[in-house]
Amino acid sequence: MDAHDPAGRTDVAPYTGLVPHTPKINQQLARYGVKFGIYKDGTFNERLFPFDAIPRIIDARTWATLERGLAQRVDALNAYLRDIYGAKEIVREGVVPEDFAFASSGYLPQCEGVTPSCGIYSHISGIDLVEGTDGSWYVLEDNLRIPSGASYPLIARSLCRRCDDTTFRRVPVVDNRDYGRRLKEVMNHVNRGGINVVLTPGRYNAAYFEHAYLAEQADALLATPDELFCEDGRLYYRDAAAMRRVGAVYRRLSDEFLDPLCFRPDSLIGVPNLMAAYRAGSVAIVNAPGNGAADDKGLYYFVPKMVEYYLGERPILQNAPTYLPFYPDDMAYVLDNADSLVIKDVAEAGGYGVVFGSTLDADGLEAMKRAIRTEPRRFIAQEVVDFTCLPTYIGGEVVPRKADLRAFVLSGPTTTVWASGLTRYARQEGSAIVNSSQGGGFKDTWVLSR
Repeated sequence: MDAHDPAGRTDVAPYTGLVPHTPKINQQLARYGVKFGIYKDGTFNERLFPFDAIPRIIDARTWATLERGLAQRVDALNAYLRDIYGAKEIVREGVVPEDFAFASSGYLPQCEGVTPSCGIYSHISGIDLVEGTDGSWYVLEDNLRIPSGASYPLIARSLCRRCDDTTFRRVPVVDNRDYGRRLKEVMNHVNRGGINVVLTPGRYNAAYFEHAYLAEQADALLATPDELFCEDGRLYYRDAAAMRRVGAVYRRLSDEFLDPLCFRPDSLIGVPNLMAAYRAGSVAIVNAPGNGAADDKGLYYFVPKMVEYYLGERPILQNAPTYLPFYPDDMAYVLDNADSLVIKDVAEAGGYGVVFGSTLDADGLEAMKRAIRTEPRRFIAQEVVDFTCLPTYIGGEVVPRKADLRAFVLSGPTTTVWASGLTRYARQEGSAIVNSSQGGGFKDTWVLSR
């Protein structure tokens, strides 16, 4: 089968050997329960997370630049979190306005003055990027709370190897099977004495497969909230056989549900007094509570400034051109050009709250402008990045589809970037919305070693 990158740059024919196995691989993914649950209209629906066997290919030189830029960005974001919950120097010096630092829905006053184990806030960061048709890479979003997706390329490549291991002997692809070891190393680095657990809210969570799979890969226990309890300022795991102290918990539920005694009192999936144990320094929480203060879409605008402020370096990776209606000049530009911009609600995620101005009629455009004028802190606006399509096997033929990349950066003894990643693609022709929660599929990401 012959196929070419729709941008006309890369002959992908050497990498399409797995295409005939696509149906079999998807059957195996279904057998292993590799599904992505979607809540819609108050109903939970599980569906197969569609896999396309034509991988995204990233050459060694490009990856080396991405690797440096991603590590730099996450180091700056961790420095910001240490600062914003501590001395707040970046606010006092006016680099980030108070309105953005403390009005963020992700900023938690309950985390003030609490320094996590080893000073690391974001242990597993999911950074979303796209490659422009000009060959430049742009960061679209920083995910520092509970980014999901690493398990999918892990198990997909494992199944691809079973179907056709000759491709991986022939193509110089960096092995991605070290993610579990990397995750274990991060948890061990911050562990405060005890076992490592992955805290899941249960099987009805959209990413439950991932919780179970990563617990196995990282040699950690998968625990539900009813299996954990706090006593004398420490966290414990209990089952029918024993009670064991927990030293690090990789939480896979949102901040507001973590501890009903600290956040939402109506949470039935939290662990009472978990935050008290965390504040006492007897347990590490991965990722740290309060990380949302740095991945608010409004704060995204300031990340290049954070790189310069905290690291004294020029940013290696670019943001998409972004405007904040909070600033009068940006407000004027956004209102004048709303019909050609992407408008994003800073409190939304998963592809929700994203509006392409070009899709709105006159009434819709005027309603959007009124909303921006009324709540300027609520929105950001971005130029539409013309990002590349990738060859994708759909309906028996190879067709171009828009795709992004979620890269995973792990912060432990050092900051490292996993040589793999989750490539998500839009299944509908012409669509630029690739999010899993919006019906997108996924690909493996092959980083070439030479």
